[in-house]
Amino acid sequence: MPHITAFARNQWYVAAYRHEVGRELLGRTVLGEPLVFYRAEEDGAAVALADRCVHRRYPLSASGLDGDRIVCGYHGFTYDRTGACVSVPGQQRVPRTARVASYPVAERDSLVWVWIGDPGLADPDTVPRAPHLDAAGWTTVRGMEPVDADHGLLVDNLLDLSHETYLHGGSIGTPEVAETPITTEVDEGAGIVRVSRRMDDAECPPFYARSTGIEGRISRWQDIEYHAPCLYLLHSRIAPAGVLPGPDGSDPDGFHTEITYAVTPSAEGRVYDFWMVSRDWATKDTEVTDYLRDNNHAVVMQDVDALNLLQRTLRSERDGYQELSIDIDTGGLAARRVLARLAEEGAKPEEGVR
Repeated sequence: MPHITAFARNQWYVAAYRHEVGRELLGRTVLGEPLVFYRAEEDGAAVALADRCVHRRYPLSASGLDGDRIVCGYHGFTYDRTGACVSVPGQQRVPRTARVASYPVAERDSLVWVWIGDPGLADPDTVPRAPHLDAAGWTTVRGMEPVDADHGLLVDNLLDLSHETYLHGGSIGTPEVAETPITTEVDEGAGIVRVSRRMDDAECPPFYARSTGIEGRISRWQDIEYHAPCLYLLHSRIAPAGVLPGPDGSDPDGFHTEITYAVTPSAEGRVYDFWMVSRDWATKDTEVTDYLRDNNHAVVMQDVDALNLLQRTLRSERDGYQELSIDIDTGGLAARRVLARLAEEGAKPEEGVR
């Protein structure tokens, strides 16, 4: 298969939205590691443990909480929030090896991030930020879809927005998206890829026409900022054609939308697609909110269907097939290089080392 993206382990990944982690146990698999999440009563902090009891491997996410301890729903092995087993059935002595792994967690901008790799390297200050998700004056709709495809395919999809013209025509795609050249900047050291497309006279797609009320041609900017491996930010700006931005790049007469994706590999050939659409206009208009939620979900599902089909196709591809890339692939190819470097730097530690 010509496209497989290795996992970069010593990195932060979005595992859930803040509202998903509470007193109900939540199971998620990140980089092939089954995890269970809950929120502690003691201090409200999110906790992440390995989602397998040491006894017979029963999923702890299918178990229950007793205070801040998880009680395995199969035989009653009980774990504290550090992963240490504190009680076993039928005996006073707890085996020395009765412990499940715990994982560093950070909560930023309404997202719950988890660190898969060497916990000694987990620095919450290095979590990439998306402050608009929590900021006053912004309204966000969000969702998550699992995709049966390699996470690198989703990164390719998001960094090459020319596909909007063809896959998402009738919602967010117009001819100008595919016709307009891109500019690409890569900060290899920081692991950031930027791709910009500036359209000064473009058709207004239904996604924006129905939500903003703009009629006629528009100025449309798409500025992508991808923080490998997980966070994707699309800074979107539209305005009636001919309205120019201010000298500092601002545009008080335009509509600003922040489109955020968290690309979280679940397992080989499977990825979580967390999607968010934030706006600083019509923030109290529930009709606009409902429309953007429903419309963007439909767009995401078009991507899901396309990526699932592409993954199945690639699995059946003959050996030795060579991809053909063109100018619009510059950002995606740069992201692949960054992901490969991060994966090499964070190679999986030896089994049992944590």
